[in-house]
Amino acid sequence: MAFGINESEATSREGESDADFTFPRILGIEAVGVIDAVGEGVDLEPGQKVATMMGGLGRSIDGSYAEFTVVDAVNVIPFETSPPWDIVGALPEMVQTAHGALTAALQLRPGQSVLIHGGTSTVGLTAIAIAAQLGATVIATTRKPASLDLLKQVGASHAILDNANLADTVRTLATTGLDAALEFVSATALPATLSLVRTGGTVCFVGALTGQWTIPDFSPFSIPTGVRLTSYAGTAQDVPATALDHHLRAIEAGTLQVTIASTHQGLDGVAAAHRALTTGGQPGKHVIVLP
Repeated sequence: MAFGINESEATSREGESDADFTFPRILGIEAVGVIDAVGEGVDLEPGQKVATMMGGLGRSIDGSYAEFTVVDAVNVIPFETSPPWDIVGALPEMVQTAHGALTAALQLRPGQSVLIHGGTSTVGLTAIAIAAQLGATVIATTRKPASLDLLKQVGASHAILDNANLADTVRTLATTGLDAALEFVSATALPATLSLVRTGGTVCFVGALTGQWTIPDFSPFSIPTGVRLTSYAGTAQDVPATALDHHLRAIEAGTLQVTIASTHQGLDGVAAAHRALTTGGQPGKHVIVLP
C-alpha cells in the first residue's frame, strides 16, 4: 500500500551498494500493506496489516517498488492501528533504526541526555521524537538555521547549530557530559562526539550523511577512557509488534510527530521522489502510496 524512499536505494541505483546487492533488482527496503497470501506454517493471516523492512529486501531479493512483494515472515511486523497509509509508509526503516539505536544500542533511559548529531535526517527526526517520548533530554543538531524550529517541533529540548561552536554549546547544556549520543553525520565526527560524553556514557554510530563511513588511521586510544562506542545496523526483530503499536498509537494521539517531505501517488511517482531525495531541499521522508 505504501513505502518510503531511502538513501540506500539511491546508493543502489547509483551502483555503489555492498556485495549483497545484485542486478537485476527491484529496489525498496521497506513496505507497509496487507497480506495477500502466506506460506505453510506462517502465523499470519491474509488481510492482516503489516510492515516489513530489511532482511535483504531490495538488495538480495526483490523489494517494495511493486504492487506485491514476497518476504520472509520473520521480517514482518503486524499492526492493527489505522493511521493513513502515507504516514505508515514513512515509518518502517525510520522507526526500526531510531527505535533500535536508542533502545538496543544506547539503552536510553528516562531523564538521560542524548545528542542527535544530524537531527534533520529522516532517521534523526524520528530518533528525536522517540527519545523525547522515552523521557530523555534531547539535544539535536542541524547545519541550517531554518531547521532549528523543526527540531523543536518534533521533540528536541535544545536545537543547536552544527558549527565551530558545537562542542562548547553542548558542554553548556550538559555540564557533566552527555549520557548518550547518536552519530548520523560521519565516522570522522566520532572523536569529537565521543569527547562530549561522560564516563560510562555511550556513543552509537548509525550513519554517515557525508558519505564518510570510516576513519583513516583510526586509533582505539582516541576513545576516551570509560566512554563506550557501539554501532547499530539492526533488523526488523529489533522492533517487536508491541513497540510498533506503541509508536503508531502515539502518532494517532498526536504525541509522536512524523515528518513527511512529500507524498507521491503510484509507482510512476518513484522517479520524482528520487529526484526530491537527491536535491534534499525538504526535510522528512518521501513516500509512495499505491492505488
